[in-house]
Formats: sequence, C-alpha cells, structure tokens
Amino acid sequence: MQWGIFTVGDVTRDPTTGRTPSEAERIQDTVTIARKVEEVGLDVFATGEHHNPPFVPSSPTTLLGHIAALTERIILSTSTTLITTNDPVKIAEDFSVLQHLSAGRTDVMLGRGNTGPVYPWFGQDIRQALPLSVEHYGLLRRLWREEVVDWEGKLRSPLQGFTLAPRPLDGVPPFVWHASIRTPEVAELAAYYGDGFFANHIFWPSSHTQKMVELYRRRFAHYGHGTPTEAIVGLGGQVFMRRNSQDAVDEFRPYFDNAPVYGHGPSLEEFTSMTPLTVGSPAQVIEKTLGFRDYVGDYQRQLFLIDHAGLPLKTVLEQLDLLGEEVVPVLRKEFAIGRPAGVPAAPTHQSLLRARAASEAATPDATPTEGLTKQ
Repeated sequence: MQWGIFTVGDVTRDPTTGRTPSEAERIQDTVTIARKVEEVGLDVFATGEHHNPPFVPSSPTTLLGHIAALTERIILSTSTTLITTNDPVKIAEDFSVLQHLSAGRTDVMLGRGNTGPVYPWFGQDIRQALPLSVEHYGLLRRLWREEVVDWEGKLRSPLQGFTLAPRPLDGVPPFVWHASIRTPEVAELAAYYGDGFFANHIFWPSSHTQKMVELYRRRFAHYGHGTPTEAIVGLGGQVFMRRNSQDAVDEFRPYFDNAPVYGHGPSLEEFTSMTPLTVGSPAQVIEKTLGFRDYVGDYQRQLFLIDHAGLPLKTVLEQLDLLGEEVVPVLRKEFAIGRPAGVPAAPTHQSLLRARAASEAATPDATPTEGLTKQ
C-alpha cells in the first residue's frame, strides 16, 4: 500500500490565535509539508485544485513541478484535477511535462469539482459536469496513447492531426485515479477503463463508501479487467493526533468547530462517530484506519488530510512526525497480514512499464501503443 497526505490548500484563520496566513506563506508551507512527507518515509503527496478563495492551489502542476525538484522519492499527485473545466489537451501536456521533471513520480486524480461558480469562469456549465467528464477523459486517454489524434466531440472543438508534445515518459501515461465522494457515475467511469477509483471518504459514513467501492469493484470485473479484488482502490481520511487522546480532542475542537468545510454543523464527537475522521492517540488512528479494510477490502492507497482549518505549520509537521514514526509503520505491517496474493500493489511508473513489457512479450506483434494496458 501507499501512504500519504493530500491537501486542499485552504487559507483559513487560526481560531485560537486569530492569525490568517498570507497566500504566499500558505504556498510555501505546502512545499515544506511535501518535503516533510518524504522525510518521514511516506509515499505520496497530493494537492487539490481550486480556483476560488480561500484556496491557493489553482495551478497544481506548477506546485508539483517545484516539489519534484526538491524531492527524490515520493509520488506527486493531485487530489483533484478538474476534468470538467480544464481542457484535456492542457491536462495531457502539463502531466507529461511533470512526468519528465519527476522521473516518473507522477500520477493524476481526476474529479468533477463541485463549486458552481467555477464552471462559467472556464466557459463551462455545471449542468454538463458528467458529460464533460466522460468526453474530456475519452480525449485525454487518446492524447496520451496515440501519436496523431483526430477527434470530434460535442462539448469541445474538434482536433485534426494533433500530436501531444512532450509525449508521456517512456510512452507510458501517468496512472489515473477517478475521485468522487458521492457520484456512482464516476465509479462506473473508472471501472470501464480499468483505472483506479479514489473514494474521498471524508464526509460520508462508511456504509456509503462501502457501496461506492463495491459498485466500482463489481463493474471493474464486468468490463473484463480482472476480479473485483484486483480493482485499484484509494481512500481519503482525516486525522489529528496527540499522544494523549483527550489532548488531541481539546486542541482540535476549535479548529473543527470553525472549519470552512464542516464547522457549525455536527459536533466533533458526532462527526468522528459517523465518518473516518479520527481525533485521538496514534493507537486510535491505527485502530480506526485498520477498520477501513473491513468495508472496502484490501486496497492500494490511503491519503490523510492534516493541514486544513487554520492549523499552524508547526502542528502539521508534528502530525507528520507521528504518522511517520508511530502510525504508518504499524499500518504497513498490519495491512500486509492476510493480504491475498492476488491483490495488486499500488501502481507506479515502474510497475506500468513492467506491465507493458509483459503484454508486449505475450503479443510480440503488437505495436507499442497496442501493447499499453488500459491502466
């Protein structure tokens, strides 16, 4: 399994001090957090994409390209790239460049985006969100896999004789995750292409996440990509830790109560009982995270949200120390116990290269493009 962090990049007032960081400070802090992810031995850093205040990550590949130059090992991903309002040609170009800059340490998580005003800013209509997702992704796949693309759709101008530059690193596109909190059509899209499905899992009860993942696994098998247990699943989660659980609750409560995404709603206790949010000791985080496997099965990627709601950088870095030193090593060991041999590892650039080589060896007359798997 891969373990990591995702950020939504909010600029939020610290309710305990009244201080609000500047946009420049928040961006630089995000870079510091990404470097810390590598330092403590985690695997993935992912950033969201937002184009409205109070968020700063409006250009994820710019941020990730900078982080690529400062790191050596971690996978650099998005926790949403907007497949609806971004043009697929630009997505293809940006992530191909990022692949080359990072020596393949790149994948992408695609999502629709649920902020209505953003759509007209980019010339789109939120009522077309699902058709845009399907059409744009169909084109994106072709751009990464075909040398010359002739294409015509309904929601974008046609392409004639278009060749992507640069081509994907080693001729292998970045692995794609399709992310959703509540939309079964996104799970269907991921299953159809044999891509990964990332259930964001941070606001909804486990029963909802279970149904979404079960749908994806079932349809993955239906489309002939393998058994349901071979489907590629990722989960989001939220944690706040102190070695003493009551200290964690007391410290996090004002941040929870005033958070832009869930403040002034259910109590902290209600929210932690209904959702994956864990506020407590490292042992409690381990126990609750291990429980995710009970309702989604063995999966490939777990990302935690830890840097939102105005939490100061010092506190976030302390959270990363706890994750790296006390939590993730135990989770790696425990998740490996009883993991069936047929469950695939989390995809990487190297594993996709091996899969292509194996496919070409099995069908020696295939062209390089034909030898690519749907992943």
